[in-house]
Amino acid sequence: MKKINFFGSSLVIILIMSSCAPVYRCGEMRPVKTPIYWSKNLKLVVRERDRLCQDVETSRKNNAELNINLEGANNKIKELSSERDDLTTRLNNLQKNYDNLINESLSQTDRLNKALTAKSDELNAKEKLLTERERALADMSRTIARQDSITKRLNSILRNALLGFNSDELSVEVRNGKVYVSMSDKLLFKSGSAAVESKGKEALKVLADVLDKNKDIDILIEGHTDNVPIKTPVYKDNWDLSVARATSIIRILSTEYNIAPTRLTASGRGEFFPKADNKTEAGRARNRRTEIILSPKLEEIMQLLKS
Repeated sequence: MKKINFFGSSLVIILIMSSCAPVYRCGEMRPVKTPIYWSKNLKLVVRERDRLCQDVETSRKNNAELNINLEGANNKIKELSSERDDLTTRLNNLQKNYDNLINESLSQTDRLNKALTAKSDELNAKEKLLTERERALADMSRTIARQDSITKRLNSILRNALLGFNSDELSVEVRNGKVYVSMSDKLLFKSGSAAVESKGKEALKVLADVLDKNKDIDILIEGHTDNVPIKTPVYKDNWDLSVARATSIIRILSTEYNIAPTRLTASGRGEFFPKADNKTEAGRARNRRTEIILSPKLEEIMQLLKS
């Protein structure tokens, strides 16, 4: 029964509130006039209602602010998305440029490596050629040294062999790696003649004995005259005479003393290579000569030069 009375009392209170209490919507901040006959509990309910209404108003304001913030956030997200897309595009472009640069760099590096390889091969070839030339030069130097040794030895042998002849008749000297045996015309010939005198043949025999023992020596015979003109039924001029004298000596060396003709060369130089001044008798006497030029065979040197 007590429960029924309590619910009955509550129902009466609610009816009274519905009919007597002033009504307003949450958010309408009008003062509330509380009737004196309201109970204490009713006042508590009203205050609770007002608090809830305030909370609802506050929530509505917060929701509005949140909506505004949400809209701003959405706009910011759109901006960031646009920036992200722009950055993505720039990143893709940078990546593409980077790839192009890498490919170009690799291509250039490849070209440089090929060029470096070519230069290295060229340098190696030049070094090889230089080494071969240095070896050939060393061989040539040894050959020339050997030839010089032969020339010096030949000069010494000839000097000793020809000691029996006077210095104005015959002289031996070394020039430019060759031995020059110079015989005057008074030792070999009469004036205007190409026939070799007996004393001259003796000198040629001594010379031939040395040459026969040194077969690696080539022999050049050069005839020389002074500048006094000559014209005979046999010789037209000094040049003619100088050639004839050189040829006469070659015939004696080859036919009488068995020197191989392949080692012999005749040359007439007339009056054009004097040793002294033709203005004096002594000078002209020195110019009237036959030079026997002895040189070591050059085949080995020529082969080295060709190679």
